[in-house]
Amino acid sequence: MILKLPLSCSRGWSSLAPSLTIETTRISTVVRASSARRKIKEDIPVAQRSRSARSNRASRGRGKGLFAAATLAVVVVAAATVPSFLVPRQPVVDLAIEGFRQRPDADGRLLGHFPYREANRDERITFQPGIELHIDAAEALDAMMIAAVADGIDLRLLSGFRSLDLQEEIFFEVASERNQTPEERARVSAPPGYSEHSTGYAVDLGDGWAPETNLSQSFEQTAAFLWLQDHAARYHFVLSFPAGNSQGVLYEPWHWRFEGTADALRLFEAARRFAKQGS
Repeated sequence: MILKLPLSCSRGWSSLAPSLTIETTRISTVVRASSARRKIKEDIPVAQRSRSARSNRASRGRGKGLFAAATLAVVVVAAATVPSFLVPRQPVVDLAIEGFRQRPDADGRLLGHFPYREANRDERITFQPGIELHIDAAEALDAMMIAAVADGIDLRLLSGFRSLDLQEEIFFEVASERNQTPEERARVSAPPGYSEHSTGYAVDLGDGWAPETNLSQSFEQTAAFLWLQDHAARYHFVLSFPAGNSQGVLYEPWHWRFEGTADALRLFEAARRFAKQGS
């Protein structure tokens, strides 16, 4: 599925022309500078590409008999099923991970992370080669990046949607390579089924003028991060794991999530409520 979004331009781009190249993606015209190749086994690698009714006439007496019988049947069925409607129904989610001894807490968190479903294929779009996003997040990010360029800021998208399979590789294989316990690994990466990236609403952002700060807490010292602090909320992006967050995840100034639709708000409601309780 291809989503066509309006492309906009800004005078701010002309000032960046000497050091930037322009690439046309399926979501917009995005200004990007060349970046160094990233290692395959990083904590957060780039996400992968990707009966008709028949009317019969009958006598009045027969019609009354059929109506009475149908009414009785409805009453019997209702009496048997109505109680179940009085009990709130929650979505059934299998929170256990095969071969993983840890089990979710009472609030659904596993090692500090809340459960999230994987975005369906028809909900996602390729924002740039190798990186998919939820359609709603893609539109908002496109507008935010264009606004940033107008202010002389070179925002870079480093990571977006991740499948459950990719998240499993990131969590377990890297933990094995680094001799990390699940608790240690969960401080920097969510277990599969518990990553915001699986929703397609979460993004990892960097500064094109300071690539050495990518996926590092030093990103908070860049012009891009300062700009995000002042403007991200206008595009419905919020910082997922601020310093000292109550989920116990390490401070990630590069990790932002989109909350600009009712569906996105519902997905992150548990995390938002938990953060308020811990503040």
